[in-house]
Amino acid sequence: MSNIVIDKTKCKACYLCIKECPKGLIKVSKDTNSLGNNVVEFADAKNECLGCAMCAQRCPDLAIIEVNKG
Repeated sequence: MSNIVIDKTKCKACYLCIKECPKGLIKVSKDTNSLGNNVVEFADAKNECLGCAMCAQRCPDLAIIEVNKG
């Protein structure tokens, strides 16, 4: 099983990760960071994440990392 962690302080709200997620598990959050950007959030209540890390690869600011859940 995989999971992703989003560093909201690095997110510049480009939303490229949203377009990359094949399961649509990344969404725009109501939360903002210190830059005033509406950051993204990972919502995977059904454990649907494939662990493909396409979101992390696409993030130009390295704000997303994939972690394995054991």
